[in-house]
Amino acid sequence: MRAVVTGGAGFLGSHLCDRLIAEGWDVVALDNIVTGAESNIAHLQRHSGFRITRADVSNYIDVAGPVAYVLHFASPASPVDYLKMPIPTLKVGALGTHNALGLALAKKAKFFLASTSECYGDPQVSPQPETYWGHVNPIGPRGVYDEAKRYAEAMTMAYHRYHGVDTRIVRIFNTYGPRMRLNDGRALPNFVHQALTGKPLTVYGDGKQTRSFCYVSDLIEGIYRLMLSDEHLPVNIGNPQEITILQFAERIRTHFENAPKIIFEPLPQDDPKQRCPDISKAKRILGWEPKVGLEEGLRTTLDYFKEYFASKQSAGV
Repeated sequence: MRAVVTGGAGFLGSHLCDRLIAEGWDVVALDNIVTGAESNIAHLQRHSGFRITRADVSNYIDVAGPVAYVLHFASPASPVDYLKMPIPTLKVGALGTHNALGLALAKKAKFFLASTSECYGDPQVSPQPETYWGHVNPIGPRGVYDEAKRYAEAMTMAYHRYHGVDTRIVRIFNTYGPRMRLNDGRALPNFVHQALTGKPLTVYGDGKQTRSFCYVSDLIEGIYRLMLSDEHLPVNIGNPQEITILQFAERIRTHFENAPKIIFEPLPQDDPKQRCPDISKAKRILGWEPKVGLEEGLRTTLDYFKEYFASKQSAGV
């Protein structure tokens, strides 16, 4: 079995490549290394079943030979990235999805879309079930990511209904773990980077907005089960244990000897006030639920960040 993973050098894409290789798949990763990193997949380069190709999937893509599965994970995924690259974000969600679906159609392969909880926008319903259509500002600064993913879902379902492509859609909620970028702008790496560099932790608004954090191994397990299922409509994968951002910052502080103070800044436009998945569908059809608790996952992730930061410091970077 041979899979193509777009965004294969990214945080989630690289962990997915690990899982596929472990399950006996051959993997072709496509990545333009804009937000991904070759270091994320360096350990796979020695594996005979893996290869990485530099490619921007917003342009035409082709892969020689048979392909059984196309998994589309290419996209900037943090506010820092998609606010800096609004047009590439829209293009990879629209043109990139179209090209990846075209590859699946040409190869008679199954197709898997990595969508996002951002499809729900700033939700008026919590926890968010897959049946909720969302509350999104299409012309706000976050709209470039939210609407790109909503369009990608619509395109995926159109290929399924019109062309008969065998498709899957996962809506990914906040995920954390090793290989996240320290400067990627999301809550966990932001707090850790600030703590490691001796700066106060920045909480936006009053910190009462909530998130739910899923450890990366749990997410990949849910994705793999969805890959092998027969479900075509979107499925939420995330951890329903909700925590406020202020509580999360306090939790991070306890992992540092000289606990940094917390400062407050204005809330960014359209920042969601609640983010919590309803995972009853994933439990029912996939038999999946998260296993890694926040404290266990944080210890592993912070150890990774501290080691990474120390190596950069010793290298003078």
